[in-house]
Amino acid sequence: MLFNSVSFAIFLPIIFLLYWFATKGDLKRQNILLLVSSYFFYACWDWRFLFLLIFSTLLDYYTGLKMSASKSRASKKFWFWLSVIVNLGFLGVFKYFNFFAESFADAISHLGLHINPWTLKVILPVGISFYTFHGLSYVIDIYKDRIKAERNFIDYSVFVSFFPLLVAGPIERATHLLPQIKVKRTFDQAKAVDGLRQILWGLFKKVVIADQCAVYANTIFNNPGDYSGSTHVAGALFFTFQIYCDFSGYSDIAIGTARLFGIDLLRNFAFPYFSRDIAEFWRRWHISLSSWFRDYLYIPLGGSKGGTWMKVRNTFAIFLVSGFWHGANWTFIFWGLLNALYIMPSILFKTNRNNLDIAAQGKFLPSMKELVSIVITFSLTVFAWIFFRSESLGHAFRYISEIFSGSLFTWPTVGSPTLTLLLVLFLMIEWLGREQQYAIAGLGLRWPKTVRLAMYYSIIMAIIYFAGAPQQFIYFQF
Repeated sequence: MLFNSVSFAIFLPIIFLLYWFATKGDLKRQNILLLVSSYFFYACWDWRFLFLLIFSTLLDYYTGLKMSASKSRASKKFWFWLSVIVNLGFLGVFKYFNFFAESFADAISHLGLHINPWTLKVILPVGISFYTFHGLSYVIDIYKDRIKAERNFIDYSVFVSFFPLLVAGPIERATHLLPQIKVKRTFDQAKAVDGLRQILWGLFKKVVIADQCAVYANTIFNNPGDYSGSTHVAGALFFTFQIYCDFSGYSDIAIGTARLFGIDLLRNFAFPYFSRDIAEFWRRWHISLSSWFRDYLYIPLGGSKGGTWMKVRNTFAIFLVSGFWHGANWTFIFWGLLNALYIMPSILFKTNRNNLDIAAQGKFLPSMKELVSIVITFSLTVFAWIFFRSESLGHAFRYISEIFSGSLFTWPTVGSPTLTLLLVLFLMIEWLGREQQYAIAGLGLRWPKTVRLAMYYSIIMAIIYFAGAPQQFIYFQF
C-alpha cells in the first residue's frame, strides 16, 4: 500500500476515525488498533513476509526479557548475540546472499575457475532493513543498560511495526518512541493540522517533483552514450532531486501521518542540499540512519577520540557499512567510500563541526562564502549520486566519461521548461522554509485565510494534475 495511492487515501481516514472515536480514548485499544492496522498495511505488500516481521518482533521481545532477567554477564551476552546474529542472518540471506555468491564466482573466475553460483529466487522483504535496525537498537540499548526490557508485547510490537515508519523509516529508537506508545494520547487539533500540512508537502515532493524527475533521469541513465555531456549532467541533477524529494517526501508523509495519531517521529531530513560541507550534509541527510550508525557503530569503535589512524579507520568503516546497508551492489559501496573521502579532510583538520547552524540563518540570502560552499558541496553530492543510481561501476564510469566529452557545453536535449520552473519554485520554497521542520511548516500562516487556502489548493491541484499510476518510493528497495 503506497502512501501516494488511492488505497492509502481510504485506509488512513478509516484508521484515524476508529483510533480517536471507536477506541473511546482507551490506550490499550488504541495500541491494538495500531498494531492490527500496521500488520494489515504490511500484508498488503506481501502477506507471506508478515510472518518474518512477527518472528523478528518475537525474537527481540523475548531476548530483551531474557537479558533483563539475566543474573550473569555471560547469560546476558548470550541472549544479546543470539538476537543480533539471527536478525543480521535474516537480513544477510534475503539482501546479501546473492551478492556474495556472485562476487565469489567473479573472483575465482580470475583464477581460471568458472562456476555457476547458486542464488536465491526470492524478492527482498520490503522494510526489512528498517525494522531490523529498530529491533537491533532496542536489544543494544538493553545490553548497554540504557533501557529496561518492555514487558507489554503489544506496546513493543507497535514500536517495531508502526505503519507510517514500517517500510522506509525514520529508523526509530526505543528511548524515543516507546514512551509515547505507553502514555495516554489525546487529540490535538493543532498537531493534526500540522501533520496534514506535512503530508501535503510530502506528496508534492513525491508526485510533482520526484516522479517527474524520474522520467528524465531514467531515460538518460538507461541510455548512456546516446546524449550529450550536458544532458548527462542534467540526468545527474534530475536524479539528485528525484532521490531527495522521493525519500524526504516519504519521511514527511510518515511523520505527518504519525502526528495525526498523536505520535512524534524522529526528523529525517533537514534541507541537506543547502549544506556547506559534506559533514553538514550527513547531519542533514537521512538523519535517523546517520545517527544510528554514529551511536551504534562509530562511537563504539572509538569515534574521533583516538589518533589519526583510528579516525580514518572509523570514518571509512561507517561509510562502508552505510553504503552496504543501501544495497548489495558495488556501486553502493563505492558511493559510501567516495563520501568517506569527501569528509576525510574535515575529520583530519577537525572542521567537521564548523557548520552546526543553518545556512544564512536569519537572513534572506547567503554570503558569497556560504554560496560558494553550498555549490561545491552540492556538486560533490551530485557526482556521488551517479554511482548510487548506476546499475554497475562500469555503467557509472561510462556515464561520467560521457559528461566530460566535447558536448559538455552544449544545451541539454532532455528535459522540460515546466519541470525546470517547478524545480526553481521548489528550491525557493525550500530555501525560505529552511529554518522550519519542513518547508511549508510556517509558510502562509500569517497570510489572509483565503490566500493561505489558495496556496494549499494550488498544491493539491498540482498533485492531482501530475499524479498518474502510483510510483514506488526508491527506498523501498533498501
